[in-house]
Amino acid sequence: MNLLNNALGVHEKALKLKSQRLEVLAQNIANADTPNYKARDIDFKSVMNETLQQSTGMKATSQGHFSVGQGLDADGMRYRTPFNTSFDGNTVEMSVEQAQYGKAAADYQATLNFLESRVSGIRKALRGD
Repeated sequence: MNLLNNALGVHEKALKLKSQRLEVLAQNIANADTPNYKARDIDFKSVMNETLQQSTGMKATSQGHFSVGQGLDADGMRYRTPFNTSFDGNTVEMSVEQAQYGKAAADYQATLNFLESRVSGIRKALRGD
């Protein structure tokens, strides 16, 4: 099974994170009319960088060393800063959320296509095609 994990690389984690981001953006859209709802997003780039740094094993070997840096929340959530204020305290802007959702859906589909071609290549290699 380790061979399969090495073959898929970081894309499995990226697909899971992109799926979570789509859920968060969908929640934002669903709560567009909820008073005092704060729009959130997952900082994909920061979470993936954090994941890659953890996998490289950058650790302090002495107590005198500086820490690696400020860590992210476990889920990488950030509150979105709105362009326009609303009277009810809601920070969801439908045009922004819909654009972000469309882009995130396209990114998710691209990652799925990449993984599908990778698995297809592994399957062909195992069959000897």
